[in-house]
Parts: sequence; structure tokens; C-alpha cells
Amino acid sequence: MSDENTPWMRLLRELFGDDADAALAELERMGMDPSALAQASGMLENPAMMDHVLSQIRSLVSQSQGQDVNWTLAHDVARGVAAQGGDPTVTSQVAQEHRAAISRAQLWLDAATDFNPTGRDPQVISRAEWVEATLPTWRVIAGPVAVSVSRALTSILRGEDGTGSAIEAMGLDGAEAGALVQSISPTVCGMHMGQAAGQAARETFGVTDLGFPLLAEPRVTLVPSVIAEFASGLDIPNDEVLTFLALREAAHVRLFAAAAWLPGHLHNLIERYAAAITIDVEALDEAVADIGVADPAKLQAALTQGIFSPRHSDEQHETLASIETLLALIEGWVDEISLRAAAPHLSSIGQLSEMLRRRRAAGGPAEDAFKTLLGLELRPRRMREAASLWREVTLAAGPESRDRVWSHPDLLPTGADLDDRTAWVKRWVSGGTDGDDMDRELEAFLSGATTGDPTAGDTTPDDDAPEPPGDDERP
Repeated sequence: MSDENTPWMRLLRELFGDDADAALAELERMGMDPSALAQASGMLENPAMMDHVLSQIRSLVSQSQGQDVNWTLAHDVARGVAAQGGDPTVTSQVAQEHRAAISRAQLWLDAATDFNPTGRDPQVISRAEWVEATLPTWRVIAGPVAVSVSRALTSILRGEDGTGSAIEAMGLDGAEAGALVQSISPTVCGMHMGQAAGQAARETFGVTDLGFPLLAEPRVTLVPSVIAEFASGLDIPNDEVLTFLALREAAHVRLFAAAAWLPGHLHNLIERYAAAITIDVEALDEAVADIGVADPAKLQAALTQGIFSPRHSDEQHETLASIETLLALIEGWVDEISLRAAAPHLSSIGQLSEMLRRRRAAGGPAEDAFKTLLGLELRPRRMREAASLWREVTLAAGPESRDRVWSHPDLLPTGADLDDRTAWVKRWVSGGTDGDDMDRELEAFLSGATTGDPTAGDTTPDDDAPEPPGDDERP
């Protein structure tokens, strides 16, 4: 049967080139009737639909050429996932209500911390706008791992791991098969990135839900549709829920603006961890063998099932511990500040705080997305200990001393300090942790002392030093 009389063969030839006949035979051997599926879909009677499908295939292949990850597809998938169920445009009235809540939150925070707001106008955006604003950060942080997965997947599809080519298993070979392989991996990984980012957009209140900002510059950002959906399931007035979430977002942003080193430090830790990730080739190979290459959507879903090696290097274990401790300190500080700022104003602050703790413990969409992309859980499991530490510092030394801890990364408590927070608080209040040895040596040097002689520059008389010679003893 010629291509002209069999529209379905046109589609197969777009996919497999001259190997389309072999592909059709293989699908029929597996018990599938592609023509019947095409007939059921209506493509055979609708040339316009067929042309649309073919144009989409051509677009995917052309987009993926020369790339390890199809970032254009990632963007489009993220926008599509974010828009599922509707993504209403933010009206001027809704924007005004949310900006008013942010203004209230900022006013309350002024009484709880000396950290100032950034001065940048807040953003009230749709889920699609959230994708546009945050995808560059997703690409920077998760992109290197997505590239590694894509290359590993390409190697498996080509049979370079010694298991045999998945394309050959379908009876395909030649240049067309090679082109197909080169387009599958970027397409699958682009879908993977887009799915994760889009799902996070559906359930993320702002841009700091992960514990660090997803924007290049700290800015208070709220997503009204997500907040409204979340508030609808609570027995708490909507305006209290909105103000509470605005308060937490604003507190995060104040911290990141005041400790300008903090966002970059967190990003570097995550990138350092991701750079050492290894792919479990056997797990990925099994996924390909079970699913094949005919359904990129199912292959993309398989990437969430344990494809990262469970074995971490010693350096990765240390990095993970640092990430966990730093996130716990950030979330603990925000919890303490939010509680103090809201307590005089929100009668439901206790319920709201506990509700958010449970949500974090269960793992929110942003954490799930990063686990999907990096095999990394960003859950601050030690947040309660960190919140207690900040509370004890506030009671013992006041808000100014508490916030001064963020002036330098070396001043922050370690994981061991969280294990014995009372001892750390005592040292901090007494000045024992207010600066490290290098800081003290530098201060001494600048005041006239030398690092080699701790007594240089000291004009205090020494009782054990010999008396200067008298006039009659001088030569």
C-alpha cells in the first residue's frame, strides 16, 4: 500500500524514515494495530489533524537538534501543566488585595526584625507568569543533571552500554534511526523538566517555598490562584490565610536581601551536590526495556523512578548535611519572625503555623519537583530545633543580636550546634561565637598587632619583664 493511500504510513515515515515498514511490522508483532488506533483517533479522515501531528513531530525533532535537553519543549510543557484546570489572569482587584496583604505583612515585620524590605514593588502573578519568572533558575540548578540523564539515555538507546540498541530491537537501523535517537533523549528530558516545573507552579504560593528564592533578585511574589485554592480547604478566614502567606514570603525576601551572600551560597551547595550525581544506568536501562521508545510520555514518567544512584560520595553526604542545616536555619528563622510578627494580629496564627509544618513534612510540590529532577529532598527536617534556637537567642540577647548571626556564613550554627542549641546560644550571647579566629587575628593586625606575636603593640607593663637600665648602667 502506498503512502498516498495510507496516511498512517506518512506519520510513520516522518518518525522512522525508510524503516517505517519494519516499525509497523514490529508494532503488529507486539499485538498493536496502529491503523486501528489512527482510525479511532480520527486522523485518517482528517488530513488537517494529520498535518498538525506531522508538524509537531517535525518541530520536536528540529528543536532537539544539537541539544541534550529540549529547553523550548520544557518551557511549553511547564506552561501547559501550569494551565491545567484554568489559570486566570490576575485582575486589578485581585492584585490590589494581595498587595494590601503584603503591605500589612511588611508593617508587622518591621516590629519583629531590623531587616528592611527590598524596596522593589511586589509581584502578583499567574501560574504561567510564575513559570516564565522561575524557569531560568530551574535551568541553572537542574540543567546539568538533566543533561547527564539525556546523555545516559542516548547511550542506552544506541546500545553503547553493551545491552543492545533499543532502536535495533524494533528492527530499525540506518541514519534515520540515529536521528530518531538524537531527538528522543532531548525530548524526553525536556518533558521531564517541564513537567516538574509546571507541577510546582500549580501549588506554589510564591518564589521562596523551597527555602531559597527562584528569582535572580529578591522580590515578594504571590500567586493568587494557588493561595485561593489552598485557603478554600481551611476553616480559617481567607484574608488571614493570605496575610499569613504574604508574611512568610516577605520574611524570606527580607532575609535574602539582608544576607546577600545567602541565595548564592545555597545555589552553590545544590549545584555542588548535583555535579557529583551519577545515573543508575541499570535502572534507566530497565525503564527503557520495559517501556520502549514508542511513548516518550511514559519514558519521561519512568525518569522519576530511582534513576539516580543511591550511593553518595563522602563529599555529597557533607553537602547534603550543609543544605539541610542551612534550610532548617532559614525556615526556623522565618517561622520565629512570622510568629512574632503575626501573634498580635492573627487569632489563627497557631493553626496556620501547624498546618504549614504538616504540609512541609508531607513534602510540597516544589520539594517533589526537586526530588524528581535531582534525587534531592529539600525538606528542613530540623526546622523545629532551628526555630527553638532563634527563639532562645531572641529571648536571651534580643532581635538585633539574633539577626546579626546572618552577617557572615561562618557565624551560623552548624548541625552539631542544633544538637546542643542551648550551649550554642550561651556561647553566642557571651561573645564566644561572635567572629572566628581569622576575624580576630585580622582585627588585631589592623589595630597594630602582628599575627606572629600576640603581644606586639601591647603597651601594658609586664611585671616579669626586666627593668630598663639606669643612667649609670647605660654605655
